Amino acid sequence: MSNLQRTILKNRLPPTIPGGRIGRSDSFKKSRIRDFKPALWSDFFAEKQDVILDEKRSFRIYRTKHPQKPGPILLLLHGGGYSALTWSHFCVEITRIIHCQCLAIDLRGHGDTKTDDEDDLSSDTLAKDIGDLVLQLYPENIPPIYLVGHSMGGAIAVHFAHKAIIPSIIGITVIDVVEGTAMEALASMQSFLRSRPTHFKSIPNAIEWCIRSGQIRNVESAKVSMPGQIINCTTKQLATNELPLSEDEIEDGASASCFTHPFSISEDEEMGSDTGEATGTSTNPTPAGGESDNSSESSDFKKPFATQNENAKRYTWRIDLSKSEKYWVGWFTGLSEKFLNLRVPKQLLLASIDGLDKALTVGQMQGRFQMQVLARCGHAVHEDRPHEVAEVISGYLIRNRFAEAAGEFHFHLPAC
Repeated sequence: MSNLQRTILKNRLPPTIPGGRIGRSDSFKKSRIRDFKPALWSDFFAEKQDVILDEKRSFRIYRTKHPQKPGPILLLLHGGGYSALTWSHFCVEITRIIHCQCLAIDLRGHGDTKTDDEDDLSSDTLAKDIGDLVLQLYPENIPPIYLVGHSMGGAIAVHFAHKAIIPSIIGITVIDVVEGTAMEALASMQSFLRSRPTHFKSIPNAIEWCIRSGQIRNVESAKVSMPGQIINCTTKQLATNELPLSEDEIEDGASASCFTHPFSISEDEEMGSDTGEATGTSTNPTPAGGESDNSSESSDFKKPFATQNENAKRYTWRIDLSKSEKYWVGWFTGLSEKFLNLRVPKQLLLASIDGLDKALTVGQMQGRFQMQVLARCGHAVHEDRPHEVAEVISGYLIRNRFAEAAGEFHFHLPAC
């Protein structure tokens, strides 16, 4: 066999494990840790600003740069528990496709927005907040505004447009929220919220949970979105205010990630049992009510330290969504009829075709709005597939002549 043949055959083989070790090496662990390094807001937006409406309300907003040609303002409203940073990757993608400016808001009780009554999340209160904010930002000539809302933000966008607080709304896109399915899901919402961890050891730890739990399926989106959803338990400040993290903080924070489930074994624990490493539990526990006769066996048992429990509770959720239960029905009641009756172009993006209720099914057959289903994504459609969502909305804006393409753009016809 010639050297050329050997080289060709060797290149077709899978790469060898460094050091001949099969399994998870230390270098693999370090690369896994780096995967959850949080991203900065400045990588996606041109500016952030705290807009003071009055002595009781201050709203955090993020804006992309002004477009080179005239274009609409895309007013982005996030879902419950999220923040304005949920739109980060979407904003980058859509501003590459069309001439527009994105304006993302931290709604009341979320992100870095501060109000006197953060528990008041009624649809009327949230709509009034948005209207007052827009009037504060554009006191004279309000530019054309296109609404985009996800989940709770989609319901509030419909309510806001229905009340006609701002006369310059030119259209609306609602992402993965339908009255029928939303009302059905409310029965299990408290159970879902209880299933989430109450605390996180670090910011990378929270990002890792976000991916492993399936809340967001795009790790790049989770890196910028998740820090906007948690606060430091000591300072009560949003986690984004602690960024960027040092390399030591990233490695220390993510190396001990542990999201337990009663019927699961963590990868680190499984590896430890295979190699003989201690996993923090004893195979020969001390009998109840007495001491072990074998001191060597009892020395293998590692007692948990209080400091470890304290370190594991450094961050918690920015908002306790369970307290907003009394507003849930108000968000979604009559949503389909309000959406259908809006006198502006309407678009609905769904993660599943099964999510359509009766009223919207009839409305879609009558051509009263455009619907697009994006498969292979979760509830946070705009985070899981930001480029595809940006393409769909851009195509809709171009067809309605609300915006111009920033370059050569071939939009796809709507499909299920």
